[in-house]
Amino acid sequence: MAVEMTGRYAGGLKTELRHGPSGAEIRTAAPVDNAGDGSSFSPTDLLAASLGACMVTVMAIYAERNGMPFDGVSFSLEKHMRADPRRVESLPVTLRMPAALTDEQRQKLEHVALTCPVYRSLLPEISKEVTFVYE
Repeated sequence: MAVEMTGRYAGGLKTELRHGPSGAEIRTAAPVDNAGDGSSFSPTDLLAASLGACMVTVMAIYAERNGMPFDGVSFSLEKHMRADPRRVESLPVTLRMPAALTDEQRQKLEHVALTCPVYRSLLPEISKEVTFVYE
């Protein structure tokens, strides 16, 4: 299934993006370390954030289908860039998970997270260190 998205240059090293099916809009801005003002997500920030969002989304789908506790799950991540060639170098991710999950549930959810579409779509050269914290 294809999903149409559109974008346009808004000036000042910014773009406006529109999600076709929903009409939702977001803006991007070039980062401070690459001639921009950093006033919004950069394109590579969106790439990084999509990894965490994808992991949480697919785990939530699995948890809901299987009656697992999932309230309060959150993630934090960092995007590290390299200079030559300029690209994302690493994306360390921490996922905060419910302590009430059994060992079997934890293993299944961790597997689901590590096989999400975004994780699988990123170049193998991008380090993706993922830490699960149960609290």
